Amino acid sequence: MASDAYLLDNRERQAGSRFDALSALFDAVTRRHLAALGLARGWRCWEIGAGGPSVPAWLAEQAGAEGSVLATDIDTSWFADAAGIEVRRHDVAQDEPPEGGFDLVHARLVLVHVPARDEALRRMAAALRPGGHLLVEDFDIDLQPLACPHPMGPEHERAERIRRGFLDLLVSRGVDRGYARRLPAALRALGLRDVGADAFFPLADPAAAALDAANVRQVRAGLVARGHATDAEIDGHLEALEAGRLDVCVPPLVSAWGRRRA
Repeated sequence: MASDAYLLDNRERQAGSRFDALSALFDAVTRRHLAALGLARGWRCWEIGAGGPSVPAWLAEQAGAEGSVLATDIDTSWFADAAGIEVRRHDVAQDEPPEGGFDLVHARLVLVHVPARDEALRRMAAALRPGGHLLVEDFDIDLQPLACPHPMGPEHERAERIRRGFLDLLVSRGVDRGYARRLPAALRALGLRDVGADAFFPLADPAAAALDAANVRQVRAGLVARGHATDAEIDGHLEALEAGRLDVCVPPLVSAWGRRRA
């Protein structure tokens, strides 16, 4: 695999568990922001790097028969066309934006993984219709990189070591650990108006533990190869997660939004 290839490949069997956990953690946050932007029937929406089907399906419900949703990803094997939703393979950093313009462009946990993220963001903003809204949501890992902010013993120490190894693997694939905090400035630089941002940080949530388990299973070979953990340590960590003995968190999800001049 290329050094800048996506670490958490959607074709791996752990992808479904990861999508479910991310949906449980963040769908309510995403819906709240989209509703605040005025999402309504008749809107044409572009969902980028959609992952699981939950957000595109909800967008289609809100846009109604008068609107439409285009869901794109570099790997579309997880999803199929559905009522009000078109699925298309598309690389947001390399391919030209879809034609026709959009009332809403949304990406969650996409750009932090894209080395050419500045170009991708420019293309996303260029796809907006006059008055259209852009919502970008990404982790800012450096705001809070810990796995267990309240460490209580050896299992928590092991969890921190494994999390540091996971972050090392992400950075080796081009992840920018502090990208999300720069989103408001980046949106203003692209000429967007009414720019704002906030952050959501679940401190201890069963879905965060499920997400951590899916991630660790998927990158297990890399963790062992780089000396971050042994197979026995990973087995112990997964057992502690499944038993509910760890208060696991995820980095803050920064949601940043802006609007193209009408």
